[in-house]
Amino acid sequence: MNTDFFDAIARERVLIVGDVMIDSYMWGNVTRISPEAPVPVVSVTKREKRLGGAANVALNVEAMGAIPIICSVLGSDDSSKDFQQIMYNAGMDRRGIVVSDNRMTTVKSRVIGNNMHIVRVDEESTHGLSTMEEDLLLERINRIIKAMPIDAIIFQDYDKGCITPRIIEEVASLAQRKKILTTVDPKHRNFSTFKNVGLFKPNLKELREGLNIDIDESTDESLVHDLQEASKLLFKRQNTKIVLITLSNKGMFACDFRGSKPVSMLIPACVQAVSDVSGAGDTVISVITLALAAGAKLEDAVRCANVAGGIVCQQVGVVPIDCKRLKNDLEQLNI
Repeated sequence: MNTDFFDAIARERVLIVGDVMIDSYMWGNVTRISPEAPVPVVSVTKREKRLGGAANVALNVEAMGAIPIICSVLGSDDSSKDFQQIMYNAGMDRRGIVVSDNRMTTVKSRVIGNNMHIVRVDEESTHGLSTMEEDLLLERINRIIKAMPIDAIIFQDYDKGCITPRIIEEVASLAQRKKILTTVDPKHRNFSTFKNVGLFKPNLKELREGLNIDIDESTDESLVHDLQEASKLLFKRQNTKIVLITLSNKGMFACDFRGSKPVSMLIPACVQAVSDVSGAGDTVISVITLALAAGAKLEDAVRCANVAGGIVCQQVGVVPIDCKRLKNDLEQLNI
């Protein structure tokens, strides 16, 4: 990936539609076990709140030099104020944010002791958007697309209710008319609802559950065969142009249906020390979307996203990609 590639990415505008949240952290030290229960006692030394969920995708897009616009629905609560204040402090575009009295803002609170993840506490509502909330969100999305050129739309679904069948259908249809690249990081609830999108990126667990199929991982040959069949099924049912399946320590599998016949590839994982896989999927969907929107070949885009995902797995907690580190690693790997 040469300098021109990263220069092209820096000119892109990306709409991120999906479930946003606050990632709250309490960092500290563990020196003893509680006398009240067999659990560690964490002496907190630092507290931190970060943008999470679809907002972490936006942070990854921004870290790559592009311009993210988050489109989501928050509650009208203190956590919503915290979320928007973090956005404001980061200079991020807030015109796609809708606030509703009928929802709560999702907060995931993690306790980290001695650089180890001790426990996570989730505060959330997962019911789907009301018709009025859908109307408001779609109105914001339409207004943004009319006001400026958009290079790609990422659907980032965490099954918290912001992405509904109506949101998927209307945004995907608008993107088709405007010839805007659409990419999807799915979860179970809406897995089969995403149709006519440019790229669909489940992990292996999501693929199994979404299609209700078995995948034989005993050999690379059997794995590739079953992933090819699963990809063909997705193409047949949902008209997905590119299927990208993340395989954890086995790397990534991609199948491209844009030509006269499908082309598939298995890209091995980058061998790196893994500290925390949180947020790796956000990084992968961000980087591959930007690469494809910049005109990269699919194999190059997958390899780039593969390296980026490996980099963030070395960090504790949810963090966006370090673009300078990514450039350096790609150069060393001759990608």
